[in-house]
Amino acid sequence: MNASLKLPGGGESISIEEIKQLLERYRAALRKTGEQLGWAYEQAAFSYTVHERDHVLYLQGDGRLYKGMAIAVRTAGEETWIELALAPRATHGDKRKANEFSKWMTKTLGGELRLFSGRTMSFGRV
Repeated sequence: MNASLKLPGGGESISIEEIKQLLERYRAALRKTGEQLGWAYEQAAFSYTVHERDHVLYLQGDGRLYKGMAIAVRTAGEETWIELALAPRATHGDKRKANEFSKWMTKTLGGELRLFSGRTMSFGRV
């Protein structure tokens, strides 16, 4: 089961390092929300640890509610996709978190997001 973000045309590309930076920006926003609410919202909203291996980001879940997902970059000609794949025993929580993060990433980068359901969402660059 995969979701994919197709970056806007024109030969735009992205690296795994840039995705790691986006992930940190996302987590920082969750931390800020937690500060405003007065509790550890980041841990509840994104309880994954991040590992990189062979140019793929593996987000390992806490084992209870979340199992994990993987994020990779794929290019073909001048088109670039960010692929999100769920772990084999992924939970509904993993799917929700992957959809939430991929929507945030698409709003940030612009492009076209194909969700796990097969539906497509398009966003301009913010």
